[in-house]
Amino acid sequence: MPNENIEGKKPLMQRLKTTYRLVVMNHETFEEIRSFKLSLLNVYVFLSTLMVAVALLVASLIVFTPLKRYIPGFGDLKEYKEVMRLSNKVDELEDEIKAHQTYTDNFRRMLTSDVETEKEVPKESVELPDSAYVIKRIPEDEKLRQSLEVVSGNNNNGYSQLVNVSPKDVPLSQFYFIAPLVGEVSKAFDSKKHPAIDVLAPKDTPVKAIMDGYVVSADWSLEFGNTIALQHSNNILTFYKHNSTILKKSGSFVKAGEAIAIIGNTGELSSGPHLHFELWHKGKPINPAEYIKFN
Repeated sequence: MPNENIEGKKPLMQRLKTTYRLVVMNHETFEEIRSFKLSLLNVYVFLSTLMVAVALLVASLIVFTPLKRYIPGFGDLKEYKEVMRLSNKVDELEDEIKAHQTYTDNFRRMLTSDVETEKEVPKESVELPDSAYVIKRIPEDEKLRQSLEVVSGNNNNGYSQLVNVSPKDVPLSQFYFIAPLVGEVSKAFDSKKHPAIDVLAPKDTPVKAIMDGYVVSADWSLEFGNTIALQHSNNILTFYKHNSTILKKSGSFVKAGEAIAIIGNTGELSSGPHLHFELWHKGKPINPAEYIKFN
C-alpha cells in the first residue's frame, strides 16, 4: 500500500518516462522468446505517429485518387468548370441547330412556292433577339441564293413572275435604286473579302427597300443577326443585315422606298450599329456604291 501511494504521487512526466519490460514467453514452457523495454511515453508517441500516418494515407487516397468523386460535396474545381463549359457549349449548339432549322424550313417553303401573300401577313413588327453566341461561319446566304435560282423557274405565283419579269437582260445602269438609308460608308465593297457595303446611320433609322420586290427571307442568324432579303426584277437580290427590328415577313410584297427594317447592331460579326447591305445580280455580288448614292 505505501508503494502504491508513492507511485501515485510521482509527477506525470516522471510516470510517463518510467521504464517497463514487456516479455513474450512460450505459454507451455515459459521460455522467453523476446522482451521489449518501453515506457508510457514510448507507447503514446508510437500510437500518435501511427494515427497521423493513417490519417495522411486516407487523405492522400481521397485527394489524389478518383475516390473523392464518391464523397458528397468534395469535387475537383477544374472538373466542375469543365462541366459548366460543356453545358454552355451544348446550349450554344442547340441554338445553332434551331437557327439552321429555321433556314431549312424557309428554303422548303420557297422551293414548294408555299409562301404567304401580302394579304395573309398581318401588318406588325417582328423583333427578334440579339445574338450572343460565337460559332463557325455557315454558308446560309449561298444556300438562299441557290434556292432562289430554283424558284425562279416556277411561274405559278407573283413572286416567280417578278424574278423574270423582263424578256431580256436590262443593264443595272438603267434601273433607279433608292438608297436603303443615308449615312457614312464605314466599309467599302470588296468582291472577295467583303461583298457588301457597310453604312453608318443614327439609331432607329429605318432601312428601305431599294426597289419593288418580295421578301424571300426575314430571319435571324448568329452571324448577321436580324436579316431580311428581297428578290427584285431582272434577277436582282438584296440583303439587309444586322438590323435591330424586322418590319416585314417572308412572302410580303414591298414597294421601293418602303421601310422594311430598323438599323441595329445584332449578330456576332457586327461591331457597332450599321447596315450591312449586299446587292446581287445573276448570282454575283455588285458594288452598290456604283449605282446608289449613300451620302
